[in-house]
Amino acid sequence: MGVPAGPVSPTVLREVLGHFVSGIVVVTAAGPAGPLGFTCQSFASLSLEPPLVSFAPARTSSTWPRIRETGTFCVNVLAADHQELSAGFARSGGTGVDKFHGVGWRPSPSGAPVLDGVSAWIDCTLWNEYDGGDHTIVVGRVLDLGATPDRLPLLFYRGRYGVTAEHPGS
Repeated sequence: MGVPAGPVSPTVLREVLGHFVSGIVVVTAAGPAGPLGFTCQSFASLSLEPPLVSFAPARTSSTWPRIRETGTFCVNVLAADHQELSAGFARSGGTGVDKFHGVGWRPSPSGAPVLDGVSAWIDCTLWNEYDGGDHTIVVGRVLDLGATPDRLPLLFYRGRYGVTAEHPGS
């Protein structure tokens, strides 16, 4: 029944899976030395009962281990005009990098930053982590959340940002 699959190169995998449209989120937390955050493309709802979401930071992330230590975080669903925020939070979080410089935000119920103008936000506590190869699969239990229906999401498709969704009734 068909030809057996051969080895899959990371380049081909990225190219083919790039045909799946995804949103972009910034995962934030209130760290002991100030707010923390990083951009993540691998985000999904996971369960309604209990309420769970998942995302997958790279194992090379220097920000995720610091967020993990806090035990709580907020997933910020970026809006269509947030390309600059996406790029800013994608920078390496090494010493001396202030990803929040010039970024407006307010604290979520857990204290994690909710970025100004996001499409939606999901405040979570760390539920569990799993091995995901070169990524970590993080599962968060939803504590609180909110959305702004008139803010279209920032979409990512084949290596580029875009907006293809329309408001209902448009």
